[in-house]
Amino acid sequence: MKLKFGKVNTLSNYISLFRLLLSVPVYFLLDNLHYSAHIRIYLIIAFFLAYVSDILDGYIARKTNQISEVGKIIDPLADKVLVILIVTKLFLMGEIPAYFFWIIVLRDVLIFTGGIFVTRKIGKVIPSNILGKVTVASIALFLLAVVLNVRETKVLYYLLMYISITLSVASVIGYAIRANKSIKTGKI
Repeated sequence: MKLKFGKVNTLSNYISLFRLLLSVPVYFLLDNLHYSAHIRIYLIIAFFLAYVSDILDGYIARKTNQISEVGKIIDPLADKVLVILIVTKLFLMGEIPAYFFWIIVLRDVLIFTGGIFVTRKIGKVIPSNILGKVTVASIALFLLAVVLNVRETKVLYYLLMYISITLSVASVIGYAIRANKSIKTGKI
C-alpha cells in the first residue's frame, strides 16, 4: 500500500518541524551545561518551547481539520530526535546511567521501526496516543530535572527516572498491541 501524504503545508506541520530543528541548538547548549547558569535558563526555555509546540501542533491540526499523514510522522519523529539527542548528550556527559540511555533509545527505535513496518503493511500511520504523550512528558520531566541538577536530590532523581522507564516499557507494549491490531484489521 502507498501512503498518501496529502496536506503537507500546514501550520501544525511547521510547528512540528520547528521542534525538530530545536533539537540542534539544545544539543549544543548541553555542551556548556556546567559552565554557566545562563545555559540552564536557555535550556529550560528550549524545553518549554518544545513542550508547547508538541501540544500546539496536534491541537491546531485537529481544530483546523489539517490532520495529515505527514503530521503523524513528523510529530513523533521530532519528539524522538529531540529526546534521543538530549539523552545521548547527557549519557556522554555522565549525567544519566547507561541503562536509562539504552531503554529510551531502544524504545524510540522499536516504535519508529514498528511504525515503518505497520505503515508499509496497511498504508496508514499509527498516530501517537495518550500513553505515548505521557511517556514523552515523563522523559522530558526527568531530563529537565537532570538539567536543573536534581541529581543531588537522589529520591527525586530516581523517582522521575524510574517513572519514565516504567512508562517507556508500557508504551512499547501498548504500541505493539495497537500495531498488531492495526495489521489484523487494517484500521488504526
